[in-house]
Amino acid sequence: MINQPAAASDKLDAAVLKVAGVVVLGAIMSILDVTVVSVAIPTFQSEFDASYARVAWTMTGYTLALATVIPLSGWAADRFGTKRLYMIALALFTIGSGLCATADTITELIGYRVLQGLGGGMLMPLGMTIMTRAAGPHRIGRLMAVLGIPMLLGPIGGPILGGWLIDTASWHWIFLINLPIGAIALVYALLALPKDNPEPSESFDFLGMLMLSPGLALFLYGVSSLPEAGTFADTEVWLPMLIGAALVVAFVAYSFKPRHPLLDLRLFANRNLTIAAVTLFVFIIAFMGAGLLFPSYFLQIRGESTLTAGLLMAPQGIGAMMTMPIAGMLADRVPVGRTVPFALVLIAAGFFTFTQVDPHTSYWLLCGSLFVMGLGMGGTMMPMMTSALRTLHAQDVARGSTLVNILQQIGGSIGAAVMSVILTNELNGSQPIPGVTAPSGEPVTEAGLAIAVQQQPALTQQFPVPPSLIERGLDFAASSFATTFWVAFALVLATFIPAALLPRRRQPSHLADNQQEQQPPTPVAIH
Repeated sequence: MINQPAAASDKLDAAVLKVAGVVVLGAIMSILDVTVVSVAIPTFQSEFDASYARVAWTMTGYTLALATVIPLSGWAADRFGTKRLYMIALALFTIGSGLCATADTITELIGYRVLQGLGGGMLMPLGMTIMTRAAGPHRIGRLMAVLGIPMLLGPIGGPILGGWLIDTASWHWIFLINLPIGAIALVYALLALPKDNPEPSESFDFLGMLMLSPGLALFLYGVSSLPEAGTFADTEVWLPMLIGAALVVAFVAYSFKPRHPLLDLRLFANRNLTIAAVTLFVFIIAFMGAGLLFPSYFLQIRGESTLTAGLLMAPQGIGAMMTMPIAGMLADRVPVGRTVPFALVLIAAGFFTFTQVDPHTSYWLLCGSLFVMGLGMGGTMMPMMTSALRTLHAQDVARGSTLVNILQQIGGSIGAAVMSVILTNELNGSQPIPGVTAPSGEPVTEAGLAIAVQQQPALTQQFPVPPSLIERGLDFAASSFATTFWVAFALVLATFIPAALLPRRRQPSHLADNQQEQQPPTPVAIH
């Protein structure tokens, strides 16, 4: 481990940049994978004849796997060494990608996505640990600027790349493309990463993991089963929800007992961390959940190709790219309580447009709104994470970043599950077309047929129905999207409540007083 003196140069030398190249390559794979898959959701629905809520588990399962391994990565790095574990994570992610491309059923794809997430979840926290040890804690700001590259490029390039691959080849290639990148990253890591010696580690809270991970999975499975079951009284809905909730509650009660719990909830005694974490959690539920619906609207309601849908999503990433570096610089100078609320106003303003969508809403208006939302997102995420960690002592930062990271992944999982359930439930309320059934025997609804025709116009020859029926179905489907966006918009507004409590005065940073401590702080990742 390398500890740099406070007076050392802030510049990143060649040795550090060589290590940063490995980490950035792994981060690009992990972050691109999330955004690439977002445009493939409707394709999966069509290919596997599955509901939106079911297909959304390709994202929910992935983020739950990320949440599972994030706390494991710190313990495993000390036990097995960061270089060895980072290469294992790269291999696991790459193998999972290859298996995803071979999936024949939606269940197989979800399972392989979980395997992929187990590798992807370790890439960012391990990569940041490797970089922090190489450069020293006093250069964290510059390290985060380097790691911000894939975070900025992912939302722009991911949907476009995914759309292009699906249109020109097939959905399989959004996973196959990771194979050569993963192979290059493995060789690069083998040559570039310095050797490290595993050190005796604190015990890992396996009991806590056995309660929290299955608890969350069971609870979200019950929630996602609601549209197909149609009622909370169905055993497939209430039983997993009840067992899952009981496991999560048991974990919360248990987590205060071990010396090194899976999640150190005692850190919530720090007011700044608590307020920032709650604000981020509510925001992630709204933003990440609705984020999956934006490309689906362009694909299913407007009948665009996946490449066009990806290009239409680019303004959001461009907006974030413009404000994230500025927000990063301001986070060290201006209290987040004075900047984050203004960023949230931009997000809310952009979000409101989508609560009014119909089949003919102007693309200029929608793309402009996405750009404004991106501006707000770039000024929200990093400052809140900085606020959560800056008042912790150096020995608590690793546990604090783990806590915030996991809450972020859990929020993303909840958002994806809840928004997909609401949308599926709304679409199921459409009128069935008399005498028309799907190959599975299920009745075809007006909204379902309209969406299918938008994606495959040739279906009008198979189902000779009047254009007025298609238009009515599209209106209903667009209204279903708008209703779901209203829920997300309400959650964005709810974010203003904890955000109002963010510090409005400059807070002293304990990190600056503890730069010489042996345990370097681990920054937070965005997935």
